[in-house]
Amino acid sequence: MRGEPLIALRRVTRIYGEGQAEVRALAGINLDIQQGEFVAVMGPSGSGKSTAMNILGRLDRPTTGTYHFQGVDITGLDNTGAALFRRNYLGFVFQGFNLLARTTALENVELPLTYRGMPRDQREELAHRALALVGLEGRADHAPSQLSGGQQQRVAIARAIVSNPQVLLADEPTGNLDSARSHDIMQLLQRLNQEQGITILMVTHEPDMAAYATRQIHFADGHIQHEKKVA
Repeated sequence: MRGEPLIALRRVTRIYGEGQAEVRALAGINLDIQQGEFVAVMGPSGSGKSTAMNILGRLDRPTTGTYHFQGVDITGLDNTGAALFRRNYLGFVFQGFNLLARTTALENVELPLTYRGMPRDQREELAHRALALVGLEGRADHAPSQLSGGQQQRVAIARAIVSNPQVLLADEPTGNLDSARSHDIMQLLQRLNQEQGITILMVTHEPDMAAYATRQIHFADGHIQHEKKVA
């Protein structure tokens, strides 16, 4: 029997605009995410998947409904509280690698720890460990321009996991990569999920990328249309 979910959305709506300009991006969804799942969120443009991910990442808040994390209602967090929640519990990976061009891979990975005020020697140790987890222990001193697209995305993933987040949110993480590098990144995410126990929520349009997840959730017109477990 499953315990309390790590994440629980209940009757969540998100409405933009008013009157004739009103857009109901989410129309009352219920969603549970268990600790350790790898979930692929899918659907066409305008389906609500990106809005749902923004709410899960506390980059946006519901118009109505509730968001519970580890049993705590975080729906009403103010901007400061939401920022602290993201810093302490979440890691983000984007389609664009968003690396600082004039700093090394190691310094890019250290960045979240710098914001926390962590001492330099401790930051470097954790950043080296994160780079090793993504297979880039030999590239710590390389600038992004000296790395391939796949390696840059690995640096971005190392930056997202360096603070040991409960949840990794990935938005089209293979969108800028060729097929071979895309599968490399997906195998890495799968390994982090299986070996490190990181819960992963990933938006993707690509069925072959979604196949790496343990569950697929399909959105349409602001609703969860269907979901399925992946063998």
